[in-house]
Amino acid sequence: MKLKLLLYSILFIFTADCFAEIPVHTFSIVARDPDTGEMGVAVQSHYFTVGPVVPWGEAGVGVVATQSLVDVSYGPLGLQLMKDGKTAEEALQALLSIDKGRDGRQVAMIDVNGNVAVHTGPKSIAAAGHQSGKNFSAQANLMANEKIWPAMAKAFENTKGELAERLLAALDAAQEAGGDIRGQQSAAILVVSGKKTGNFFTDHLVDLRVDDNPHPLQELRRLWNIQKAYRHLSKSDEFIEKKDLASAQKEYDAAIALYPDNDELPFWYALGIYKAGHQKEALEIFQKIFAKDRAWYELIDRLPASDLLPAADVPKIKAVGPK
Repeated sequence: MKLKLLLYSILFIFTADCFAEIPVHTFSIVARDPDTGEMGVAVQSHYFTVGPVVPWGEAGVGVVATQSLVDVSYGPLGLQLMKDGKTAEEALQALLSIDKGRDGRQVAMIDVNGNVAVHTGPKSIAAAGHQSGKNFSAQANLMANEKIWPAMAKAFENTKGELAERLLAALDAAQEAGGDIRGQQSAAILVVSGKKTGNFFTDHLVDLRVDDNPHPLQELRRLWNIQKAYRHLSKSDEFIEKKDLASAQKEYDAAIALYPDNDELPFWYALGIYKAGHQKEALEIFQKIFAKDRAWYELIDRLPASDLLPAADVPKIKAVGPK
């Protein structure tokens, strides 16, 4: 174990030398859902493209938020230490012990078992602080006031729903309490599975970023709603395969409610129910889509070559298109 820690020390120093300190002053939250095992990080900052810098996570391992005078290596090395069996507290203390710049760091970690660790260095720019609770930690620096992290903690604890919703609620509460004294610019949210499958899209449940926007939290929530819409569409496809059109319709309606101005969702839903034998309903949807944008009408011709539609059905569908 001592040899491994020595190797980490060398790697930490090497990694730190590769990255200049990045002044990502911000507010963030790390958390775990004890019911699903999901772990997540959410962050907002007046700093361009905060997403690649602050939030780190690995399914079945844990998540990390590294901020203030950021040493990015806390992310990958913290995850590696937790992957090797250290708790979040042990991982954080191991890295702090070899970091000469620790007084300017703000770092939070949570491991797959829900252990929480957080450090706010005394040289973090005020207002700076953190508040931890069961399965979460909220932290912030360079804030307008000291109400930010308590507001985040309260919002997270009082919000119902899946982990991503609770993380976004915490960010909204921070902004409502005053937020970053400099204003807003970028935001990100990352949620990983509690169990590692090796499939990126299964392990990374949410991975959304807003790099530069005057209202990044509004944009982040808009993107989250779009992701939820596509989730409903995927569930709709599953019900179509099971010949359960009623359930498929319910999921499709939920998707459209979240993302009403996109033709992608109704097109593929119509294609699915058409092939499932519900041609009348499908043709009504196709007709509306074709009337709005001829590109979808032309796309029908290309589907047979990809085995997505029998060639014999192409004329039937195109018959409801523009004359």
